[in-house]
This record gives sequence, C-alpha cells and structure tokens, in this order.
Amino acid sequence: MSATNMADARGEDDRTAEVASSVETASAAPDKSAIKKRQKRDVHGWVVLDKPVGMTSTHAVAVIKRLFAAKRAGHAGTLDPLASGCLPIALGEATKTVPFVVDGRKTYIFTVRWGQERDTDDAEGRVVQASSSRPEKAAIEALLPRFIGTIEQVPPRFSAIKIDGERAYDLAREGETVEIAARPVTINRLELLEIPDPDHAVLAAECGKGTYVRALARDLGRALGGFGHVSALRRSRVNPFTEGDMISLERLESLCHRAAAGEGNLADMLLPVETALDDIPALAVSPADAARLHKGQTVLLRGRDAAVIRGTVQVASSGQLVAIAEIERGEIVPKRVFNLNGVAGRAARQKGW
Repeated sequence: MSATNMADARGEDDRTAEVASSVETASAAPDKSAIKKRQKRDVHGWVVLDKPVGMTSTHAVAVIKRLFAAKRAGHAGTLDPLASGCLPIALGEATKTVPFVVDGRKTYIFTVRWGQERDTDDAEGRVVQASSSRPEKAAIEALLPRFIGTIEQVPPRFSAIKIDGERAYDLAREGETVEIAARPVTINRLELLEIPDPDHAVLAAECGKGTYVRALARDLGRALGGFGHVSALRRSRVNPFTEGDMISLERLESLCHRAAAGEGNLADMLLPVETALDDIPALAVSPADAARLHKGQTVLLRGRDAAVIRGTVQVASSGQLVAIAEIERGEIVPKRVFNLNGVAGRAARQKGW
C-alpha cells in the first residue's frame, strides 16, 4: 500500500507518553478464569508492533501488557494515532533498555501534501496558508541535499516541547502565541520516492532523535516557494528494529490465544531483551562474577583483551544477559542489572510475521 493511500497521519517521537495500565471491567461475581486472567507475571522481552492507524501508543502498550499479563511495559518512541508502523514495546526487564532504542535512528515513509500549510503541520490542523504553486520533481530533488546532515529545525507549535514548564501543544490549543527556538537535528537520508499526482510527493527520511517529520514537510514546502504538510506517515524502522521484526495486533492476539490454549509458548513471540543492545559490545563472565554483578558489585576485568576494552558493554553469563556495565580502570562496573526470572523472550530475528 502506497503512503498516499494511508489515512492522514502524523507521528514522530515528539512527545513522551506515560505507560498506561490496561483497564479491565470486572463483573459483579467474576469467575475463577477471569481472576486468573488478570494475574500479572514476569515477562521480559520486546514486541515490535505494527501499530495500526487510529490507536494511540499508550493504548497499544496497554493492549500488549494485557495480552501477556505482564507486570511492566513501555514503548520506545511515540507514534501518534494517525500514524502507523514500527512501535517497539518493552516488557519487564526490557524497559531498562528503552533509552538505547530511543536514541537510535528512525526511518519514515511520509507523504507531503503541497499547497497548504496547517497549524499542526499535518492533516489534522487548520489551514493557515495556501498556494496554487506545485513543485516539479527536479526542484524537489535539487532541494533535498540542503536538508541532509545536521540542520537547524524549529519544532511544530503543536509539539511536546516545554515552554516555561508548559507543553507547547497545550499553549497552542489555548490560542496562545507559541515561539519555539530552532535546534540542531540530524537527517542522515532524505529521498524522493514518487510523485503520484501534482498535489503529493512521497519521501523517505532516516533521522536521529528529536527530528520532526512534520516540521520537515513544512520547511520543504516553504523552501519550494509554496506550502506543505504531512498527510500520511509510516515508521518503518526504529534502530535496531525493522519491518521484518514487526507483528500485527491481529496476529499477536491470535498467537497469544493459541499459547493460552497450550498450542504455543509466549517466549517465542518476544524478541530477547538484549536485542535492543545490538550496537553494544558483548562481554562474557563466569557464573561467580555474574553473581557479584547482580549484587551491584564490581568485577575485575581479566584476559588478554582487558587492556583494550573501554566504555559501555553488555555482560552475559551462560548465554543470559546479566548487566549493562561500564569498564572503568580495569573493572566491570554494573549500571543496569537484569533479573530475567519468568518468561524471557527467545524469538529469532526477522521472523516475517
């Protein structure tokens, strides 16, 4: 399905959502199976949801948390309701690795609607400027290099940026004037994919933390002598999670119901906690050293490579993640310790759900 056929959408990690607990309505006299269903358990790993249009990220977390009856859950980068695609959801101990995913690169496929600028910089907002001008393909392609690299970008007025302690989108909704300073963001790739009609262009962007795709569409429109806003958006990657890791909500619900009936294992539906740490060097230690790290104690780094190992490492013992640690003065200093008792993810990468 092309991006122009998707419902108007917006979504970049432009605000931090609180993790919502699922709300279940109990009957006046719940049966034993209903009580058992609500019991929470230790579940650890990642679900990479292919979030459908119309669902908030907070609601998605609550649904996944309920399906797995997990005690803890959170997500790595908000997708707004009208956006679709890659929403990594961490369960249990995986929540300790969320910052490593949030800081990674993200890839978006988005459609710009030319000729209109809106106050939200997407299709939900009010038209504030209009133009009959429509850019030619050559003009778009010639402009894109100006937006690649580290650039100064003014976030949308309807964003989660705080101004004097208030969210910008709250001030904007109240009709107040919102002035947000430009800030540096990094766009690693920006490519024109297709022009389905004179009013629309489909582009792909790979960008770093804090980049607003809505602002990018706005600025492209202005630079091309007209106006523009995002009319559709899909996130295809949140490093290290890709399209191949995504699973639809319908498929996940089916697998969870089968597992409840004894036809599968929940662990096979979850990527391991350490999947989020792909870019961090791995270090193996003995069970005795693992026990010390679990207690928050430092461990002397041994072996011929001890002198050259520096910085952050993921530490494992007998194939199980133990800690995220820093190597300081020849010692392994634990920063985040993992306790993976319970159901721990073991799904293989690129399962092609």
